[in-house]
Amino acid sequence: MKNKITPAFVIGVILCMLFAILCVLPLIYMVLMSFTQATTLKMRFSDVKLFDFYNYWFALTKRGFAEGFKNSVIVVVGSCLLVDIVSAMAAYGFEKKPLPGKEKLFQVYLATMMVPGQVVLISMFVLVNRVGLSNTYWALILPMVGAFGIFLMRQFMEAVPNELIEAAEIDGSGEVRTFLTIVLPLVQPALITLTVFTFTSAWNNFLWPLIITTRSNMFTLILTMSTLSGRNDTNYGLVMAGATLTFLFPFILYIFLQRQFVEGIALGGVKG
Repeated sequence: MKNKITPAFVIGVILCMLFAILCVLPLIYMVLMSFTQATTLKMRFSDVKLFDFYNYWFALTKRGFAEGFKNSVIVVVGSCLLVDIVSAMAAYGFEKKPLPGKEKLFQVYLATMMVPGQVVLISMFVLVNRVGLSNTYWALILPMVGAFGIFLMRQFMEAVPNELIEAAEIDGSGEVRTFLTIVLPLVQPALITLTVFTFTSAWNNFLWPLIITTRSNMFTLILTMSTLSGRNDTNYGLVMAGATLTFLFPFILYIFLQRQFVEGIALGGVKG
């Protein structure tokens, strides 16, 4: 029996379309605004010049853009690698190894997720300064490791059959080889999902780099783009061009990893 299109279904589709339009409107406004020379946030369509790329040219050639982009890439790649490695290894230990008191330790570790980052900001700043990591890449990379990645990876580790690990141990496979060749391939969707989350967080991180970096040669791209606004008179078209450039790179990554990301979220929701 064929499904009939009911009024409730039509209303639901219309509401979803309206919600999608509302979500996209700020992005459209940002892109259109980037083709103007407006000094206020009020945009007039008569001021939009779609083929005038002066704002983008100025932002790309601005002193510090290349260095900021390089710093952001180093921080993002380092953060993704470190978070993936630490989270996967810790989740493997919590889920598959008979560690005494591991459940209570895991609960305490999860409790740190309820603490806002702003609460520990001062203590982190003091700690990083005392160990001499200020104005270094490590100061920007290390704080990205947290309980969320371990929690996400452990959800997927539950689905890894213990029989496979035991069979590998019987065949003489070492701990590292078992982890790399058997466990990691089975949790690949989770690793990709965690990579996308980490990439977005590290790329868009503004407050912590602003506090811990005092040298302009260590500024990330988002910090460099924040200097586009002037003290007295601000070209908001230029600011929007910088925001568009900053948004473009994670958006491209999401396009290429969209299928794996959605699959990882779906599987994580089922296992959770």
